[in-house]
Amino acid sequence: VHYSTDYVFDGSGERPWREGDATAPLSVYGRTKLAGEEAIRRSGCHHLIFRTSWVYAARGGNFAKTMLRLAKERERLTVIDDQFGAPTGAELLADVTAHAVRDTLREPAKAGLYHLVAGGETSWNGYARFVLEQALEAGVELKASPAAVDPVPTSAFPTPAKRPHNSRLNTDKLQATFGLQLPGWQAGVARMLREIL
Repeated sequence: VHYSTDYVFDGSGERPWREGDATAPLSVYGRTKLAGEEAIRRSGCHHLIFRTSWVYAARGGNFAKTMLRLAKERERLTVIDDQFGAPTGAELLADVTAHAVRDTLREPAKAGLYHLVAGGETSWNGYARFVLEQALEAGVELKASPAAVDPVPTSAFPTPAKRPHNSRLNTDKLQATFGLQLPGWQAGVARMLREIL
């Protein structure tokens, strides 16, 4: 089992990437992940490669925890609104991986490359607003409300490595092959927030 990333694509366009789409990584991270995928395929072994994105877990640092901390300190937040993807919980990755491994052991023809993200899509700004909405509903006191999360373009926060604008991944192949229906990203984020709030 190998976990890869949406960073193997150049992040252009607006439709979710499919497994067979041409790769064109923008960063060293994307290039090394793609090199890992290619090495595994060349080895000839049975494998499951899962490309995922926007991964979070309740443990350790994550985007939601950062937004909550900032919303307790500041009255307004600025969050990128031109990058799109699906926040995907580590629990979902683990559950789907276990299911796919069991299935693939019974039916080796199911081995291969799959996209694995939660259902739906949002921007980082939409993700931040959702986190603050959930926190307020749970009774957390915040200085910044969801309406005080201002949208800004990626260019407002320059980074040394380019980040893809389109991190959407099409999961049709995974869902059809393994008989799954992936939950919307909001369900996993809400579950994680219940654990940390």
